[in-house]
Amino acid sequence: MLPDRAGNVENWEFDKLVTILLRQFKRLLADRDVTLSDSDMQKLGEHVAQRTADPAQLTPINQALREIIIESIGVLGNWDLTFGQSLKTDMNAMNNWQTTAEFLDVANEKINAEVRISAGSSLMVALGDYHYSQLLIEAIEHDLATAGSLDVDAMIAKRTLIFASNIDPKANDWLEQLKVWQNDRQ
Repeated sequence: MLPDRAGNVENWEFDKLVTILLRQFKRLLADRDVTLSDSDMQKLGEHVAQRTADPAQLTPINQALREIIIESIGVLGNWDLTFGQSLKTDMNAMNNWQTTAEFLDVANEKINAEVRISAGSSLMVALGDYHYSQLLIEAIEHDLATAGSLDVDAMIAKRTLIFASNIDPKANDWLEQLKVWQNDRQ
């Protein structure tokens, strides 16, 4: 039996979650002149989890993440899809491919854009920038509506939103509370 990856994410210490997200974006951040060593990422994860991170250190990371997310939203926009629509769109419904190789290219591009949007938005929320928090709500709602549970990306979204909002993750209405919290930020 395969391990429950989303369950694993649910149990990670928050500093480890932030460090893993930073590692996931290490190359993309470096492409935007935000260079972080493994030690920097670990320390930053610890400070974020303790709510003692220096906002001056977070600003360039969030700016770079915003660029990455905008670029990925643009990729989906090339197919006339929003993030939420992309999550709901099966690859067979996309007409941008003829061969198996083209199908794999389009699928890879679509999935990469979705992951960068979701994980990047989650990292931004963890770092105190809630600009794309609505997209995380969409990811959570999509998973709950289609699978009845959260996949890894949606669990990361839940964890970062719960952290930012201080909502009890065991509350029966945690999602409704998150929606209210998110709406207050717009």
